[in-house]
Amino acid sequence: MAEWDIKKLRILRTLRDRGTVTATAEALLMTPSAVSQQLSNLAKQLDVTLLEAHGRRVRLTDAAHLVLRHAEAVFAQLERADAELQGYLRGDTGQVRIGAFSTAVPALVVPAVRRLRESHPGLEVRVREAEAAEAYELLSDGAVDLALSLAAHAPTARDPQFARIPLLADPLDVALPAGHPLAAAPGLRLADLSGEAWIFGGSGPWSEITTAACEAAGFVPVQAHSAAGWTAILAMVEAGMGVALVPRMAAAERRAGVAMRTLEADQPRRHVVAAVRRGAQDGPAVGRTLAALRAIAAERA
Repeated sequence: MAEWDIKKLRILRTLRDRGTVTATAEALLMTPSAVSQQLSNLAKQLDVTLLEAHGRRVRLTDAAHLVLRHAEAVFAQLERADAELQGYLRGDTGQVRIGAFSTAVPALVVPAVRRLRESHPGLEVRVREAEAAEAYELLSDGAVDLALSLAAHAPTARDPQFARIPLLADPLDVALPAGHPLAAAPGLRLADLSGEAWIFGGSGPWSEITTAACEAAGFVPVQAHSAAGWTAILAMVEAGMGVALVPRMAAAERRAGVAMRTLEADQPRRHVVAAVRRGAQDGPAVGRTLAALRAIAAERA
């Protein structure tokens, strides 16, 4: 039977995810030569070719992808074993590290933490704000135990590395200056705002969400201003500089000079999901944290 070395398999998986030996070495705090040596040793142990030259880089062979398909099941089982062991050793105590995008922190994470403090005071939750894509990198690297992100920017539900849990369909409302002619118009549709100046991020998830929602309504939004934070976006709306789509989860940021309108016929939504490394959801600490997040999400819905 071939010798399956878990440490070397993790290096191979990181190479698959990061693409180059140099990026793999940086992620694992190793030298490139050490990465190459470990993978060479793994190939000898398994008696297969794992890497092949591709220009100035290397790429994984079909045999390497076969090995990783089985390795993912091993990693998931190890996560389950570790979670069960921690539950046995700690009972209701432990630590869960959460990576979450900005609006999810006050809307979902903070209320969940408050609830857990009452029900399981021995459970410690540490929160790290991270953009949607970064949250999954942190989860993959082991820097967080649970990631909150947007479904459109998450790995697919079939990804063997992660278990994905739907939490909430967050409606997007339109922010208009309080004195805008459409601020009180009945039956407002997104298409009614096709001629407006729009305010949204220059790149990243929110730029894509705004653009996709407007295109679904039949027009391409004209971006007048770019901002990443809701405080800046709503300040510009209040000043009459344009209109914006705002997630309902960002309600705490709303301003007196801004009219928030619900779109009746074509309201877009963004889907919020939680994710853990596959198998870790069976651990009591992560499981309780997920349950608290689901409860808060259900109350918001």
